[in-house]
Amino acid sequence: MTGKKGLFKGLSADLNVYELLVDTVQDYAVFVLDPNGIVATWNSGAKNLKGYESEEIIGQHFSKFYTEEAKATGWPAHELSVATREGRFEDEGWRVRKDGTRLWANVIITAMRAPNSGKLVGFSKITRDLTTRRAAEDVLRQSEERFRLLIEGVVDYAVYMLDPEGRVSSWNTGAQRMTGYTRDEVLGKHFSQFYSPQDIAAGEPWAELATARVNGHVENEGWRVRKDGTKFFARVVVTALHDADGNLRGFAKVTQDLSVRERTQDLERTTRHVTEFIAILAHELRNPLAPIRNAVSVMQYAPGNAATQAAMRETITRQTDYLARIVDELLDVSRVTLGTFAVKPSELDLIDVLERAIEMVRPEATRLHQSLTLNTPAAPLLTRGDADRLLQLLSNLLTNAVRFTLKEDRSRFVSRSSQIR
Repeated sequence: MTGKKGLFKGLSADLNVYELLVDTVQDYAVFVLDPNGIVATWNSGAKNLKGYESEEIIGQHFSKFYTEEAKATGWPAHELSVATREGRFEDEGWRVRKDGTRLWANVIITAMRAPNSGKLVGFSKITRDLTTRRAAEDVLRQSEERFRLLIEGVVDYAVYMLDPEGRVSSWNTGAQRMTGYTRDEVLGKHFSQFYSPQDIAAGEPWAELATARVNGHVENEGWRVRKDGTKFFARVVVTALHDADGNLRGFAKVTQDLSVRERTQDLERTTRHVTEFIAILAHELRNPLAPIRNAVSVMQYAPGNAATQAAMRETITRQTDYLARIVDELLDVSRVTLGTFAVKPSELDLIDVLERAIEMVRPEATRLHQSLTLNTPAAPLLTRGDADRLLQLLSNLLTNAVRFTLKEDRSRFVSRSSQIR
């Protein structure tokens, strides 16, 4: 190693072995600067790294290795100042080779002082080329940035990370759009805040993480809660993330808003129920229409028969009353749907209600050869209730009893007696 022997005056160590050791190092630039930053020694590694021969660089200021931007800011002098004051300086940054190309280097500058006086006699400087590592880090950084931009650009899915305890550690645009929380509002918070109080009480968020921890991932669907308290139906996938040693590092969570799908399914169910209801309604309406049609026909062909005319009028009245009851029930369904259905209680005699109910179903019972007998006490059965609703209830019960009473032999008359007390 070529150098200025006068630089080490006052040092007692024999430098021959160390010079040989330093000079044979090929992968590091190891050289000495005088107190002013002038290059005093130059090893083989420095030649390989910087491209200068020893005679080209010894006696030159070490700022020759720095970019013009660094020299303009006084960075080389700053490095020596820190090393002088603190004994050591370390940094990474761009440096310049002889041919003008750049390398990313790690540099360590150490102040050298005389053992007895403590006087600064120079600096040792070790430079390591980290260009390859820097390039790999840049590729990784760019890949991570592209991935971050990709995730950030997803607006239809909430994609975010949880730490091993379930606290939110990242937050994308889709998550903010779906839940209403900004990044600052949610980072560091436990993800259970997106669940309903019932799910939290049941331990659902923690059960999800436990399942993902054991099985690697978990998928489910359920209701979640936005910042404003509204709910949305979501499909969630939670995946456990492990490092190379198998240690759990956290969880990735993807949430999809299925509210539109759920509303569509609700609409389909409602449509199906309406269709079924219309079919039942058509059947119910057809039943009284046939007797009315027959009665009208009979009245046309027997215009002078008073008894027949009266019987037919009674049939028409009875069946129109039945139609009116069906219409009333439809209106009740509508009121329930609109939230306007109301019960209006008042003082009433239950016997009157029972007699009216039996009168409504008696024609059907007579047609089926059934008899209805009402045994009542002499005194009124006073109670408090809604007469119309009670009439609906009792007439429906009696109608079903009449219609579904089994016949032992349909070819002959069978009398069934239902006693109501």
